Amino acid sequence: MKDYHYIGLDVHKKIIAYCIKDQAGEIIDEGKVAANRRALGEWAEGLTHPWSGAMEATLFTGWIYDFLLPHADELKVGHPAMLKAICAPKKKSDRIDARKLADALRCNLLPECYMPPADVRELRQVLRYRNLLVREATRFKNKCSGLLMEAGAEYDKGRLHGKRYFRELVEGLDCVPESVLSLLWMNEESLRVFEFNQGLLVERLKTHPSLAERVRRLRTIAGVGEVTALTWVLEIGDPHRFRSAKKASSYCGLCGDYSQSAGKVKRGPLSKKRNPHLQTILVEAAKLAPRWNPQLAAVYEKEVAGGSNPNEATLAVARKLVSYLLCVDKSGKDFVPRA
Repeated sequence: MKDYHYIGLDVHKKIIAYCIKDQAGEIIDEGKVAANRRALGEWAEGLTHPWSGAMEATLFTGWIYDFLLPHADELKVGHPAMLKAICAPKKKSDRIDARKLADALRCNLLPECYMPPADVRELRQVLRYRNLLVREATRFKNKCSGLLMEAGAEYDKGRLHGKRYFRELVEGLDCVPESVLSLLWMNEESLRVFEFNQGLLVERLKTHPSLAERVRRLRTIAGVGEVTALTWVLEIGDPHRFRSAKKASSYCGLCGDYSQSAGKVKRGPLSKKRNPHLQTILVEAAKLAPRWNPQLAAVYEKEVAGGSNPNEATLAVARKLVSYLLCVDKSGKDFVPRA
């Protein structure tokens, strides 16, 4: 252990500042290396002692983590929000941040965050791209309605994006300028592309060998669809890292801030420190799930009868849904409601 090294890596887009310390905290080496695979590989091969490293979770952390993992005994990723309390001195620089990360790792004080396997992160990226396509498709739908309203045209909102109805509607618009008609056709073609591609991505994900069985098992819960199940599987990763449903609900952003000092407790609104992708999907699922799930419908009715407003009741349903999803995912068994 005398020759063991601890390395702090301050990761940026173009450069990586590093600091190498021994067990006593003495600086062995520090400097900067270009953030590309060739330079990083040469730097890692030049390390002659066994080492473990730590870096902050950023947009660029994924590929660096995968690239350096075979070279290190252990590689950890620090939680960016918790690292602010450690790396927020009056004087701040990349060199100081790298030193702080090395010290936190050496003293076992690094606030580590969960780093999913590379294959899970790749599939998660596909799902998040699908969500981007859905948001863009919604924008194009709204734009189509806006163009028609600006031209004073009457239309059936529920049938607007049906192929036959849209063609007949546009061909029957006599008082609309040609420029608006061309924009309508262009808008509709783009919308078709977005909808086709997002459906294609969902089909690929739900039939993926590593996801198919977990998704099937989660869908045994009435009211859980394929998108909700896919989002849960890819955003949660390993369900056993959550010791309780409360921990999972907190990660999903379904509880408020908690502050306790001098015997006084303050509770705030829903915390912004959460997984926003899971929060969005679970809240939307909680609005529709009571229609098909009697147990979730009973939770909603109980909250409303107790004086809660509809939004608070929806959050209660979402928390119960998290309990169901976590239980099914950890047990590896299909969902069977209690009598």
